Amino acid sequence: MTLPYENATSGDKALADIQKILNSFGCQQFGSMVDNEAKEIRIFFKWKNRQVSLSASMAGYAAAWLRHHPYSSRTRCSRAEHERKAVSTANTAVYSMLRDWVKGQVTAVEVGILSFEGAFLGQILLPSGLTVLEHAKTSNLLALENKS
Repeated sequence: MTLPYENATSGDKALADIQKILNSFGCQQFGSMVDNEAKEIRIFFKWKNRQVSLSASMAGYAAAWLRHHPYSSRTRCSRAEHERKAVSTANTAVYSMLRDWVKGQVTAVEVGILSFEGAFLGQILLPSGLTVLEHAKTSNLLALENKS
């Protein structure tokens, strides 16, 4: 069984596709960043004075890939090479996943299934620099009450 997107090949092309999708949606600003320390890819854009920050973990995907493809004595490379392959696969996969997610959200907004806020609520940046989701987590707004 393969992990979704593990055979993706677009990588940088997917990033260009994201920019094209957002430009045609009317975004005024676009940027991307790879955070090698956090092992994340970040996409930033501005639409009608709404700042948005999308973040996707390459480390999380690499770990999932390693669970699906564990190293064994039958693997035809060293453990280090196997782990490098996981990171390389994750890098390409995450860009493709972000492209498809952005395309889906933008399409949902364009056809009226969701409002912009409904599609990107968790990723909208607040004046504090946190996303709505980060603020909700740090403020414990999403905690479920313990009803015993």
